Amino acid sequence: MLHHAAIEVAPANIEAVAEFFELVGFERVEPPAALAEYTWLEREGTQVHLMPEESPDVPHRGHLALVVPEFEATLARLAEHGFEAQPAGEHWGAARVRVPIPGGHRVELMAAPPS
Repeated sequence: MLHHAAIEVAPANIEAVAEFFELVGFERVEPPAALAEYTWLEREGTQVHLMPEESPDVPHRGHLALVVPEFEATLARLAEHGFEAQPAGEHWGAARVRVPIPGGHRVELMAAPPS
């Protein structure tokens, strides 16, 4: 089980990135007091930690991949909030898209996990 992934995000983009993760089913959780500068989000036991960094490292090809329930409804919700899903090749018989989030990170959304 993957417990968490941490990504660097420019402070000005933290709220917009947190909004993206909330739109795909994550909820904000309180980090420990010693890590209060970070924004933590969680869905089904997996967390994403947003670490404020003035000059964040954003990998060119690296990305997070999430299986999202209600795939089409999630894409519609993202579009309503200004997030643009870019079609990706279908693998394992399930639809996939890539969504750039504020600051340049990419998140792959999958309709189903590999069988």
